[in-house]
Amino acid sequence: MVASYPLPEPRRCDIVNRIERLKEVGGELTDERGAKMFGRNTVASIIVFAFDILLLWGLVALLDVSYVPAAVIAYAIAMSLFYVIARKWVFPDSNQGAAKGFFYFLVNVGIGFLVMLAVYWSLIHFLELHYLIARLAASAVSGIVIFLLNAVFNFKEL
Repeated sequence: MVASYPLPEPRRCDIVNRIERLKEVGGELTDERGAKMFGRNTVASIIVFAFDILLLWGLVALLDVSYVPAAVIAYAIAMSLFYVIARKWVFPDSNQGAAKGFFYFLVNVGIGFLVMLAVYWSLIHFLELHYLIARLAASAVSGIVIFLLNAVFNFKEL
């Protein structure tokens, strides 16, 4: 006979606190400071994304690398560039140390990468989209995820 122990129920105040924090982040994102950071992040993302796509295209079309490994390589290089831009321009007021900030950035980028790769692969395999179009859509989704993770948990600007 196996003893069963009931799992603790989440306390109502924990759930309410999390909902309130999400509301706060939403409010901070739409205030002038948050909107400015999101705007800068969008500009930086577009520039880095163009670089990423150029790398992806070059790896696939010119070097005959398979599209998934090519996406991994291009993404890793582009995200390293993006950290420098985010640190200096998107979140310039952050007190986060460079080494610690880069570590958290890598964790957030890793999460964003998994989101990007899942969406990218799904769009190619289920909707049969061209790999560059799939990458564009996947990047939009993962870019928002990465911005929110960095703004809230890494640079603590929202």
